[in-house]
Amino acid sequence: MKKLFKCSICGYVSEGETAPIKCPKCGMPAEKFNELDSEAAGKIYRSNRTNDIHMEIITLAEKIVTLSEEGIEDNLDPKCLAAFTQAKNEAWVIKQRSKTEIAGHIALGKW
Repeated sequence: MKKLFKCSICGYVSEGETAPIKCPKCGMPAEKFNELDSEAAGKIYRSNRTNDIHMEIITLAEKIVTLSEEGIEDNLDPKCLAAFTQAKNEAWVIKQRSKTEIAGHIALGKW
């Protein structure tokens, strides 16, 4: 496992043998980075795939919203309209659930 360094200013996490010369996000110098201990680094590495899955779910939910809006606009009949409206609403819930999980992971240092 490579070392992880976290910018104390913006929270950017860098991977490598040393901290970057400057933060790719906020531009602060290497001195503003702290090396994460093995427990904190392990959380980030273990949650990496889970975070990616949540982001993919968010992307798919956004596609469902877009498709549902197309179906709502077409308004073929009341049953179709109801199905598309329900799908759009359910996609919102799914998207928000995954966003909440990602926010929780960030708060716990698993990002």
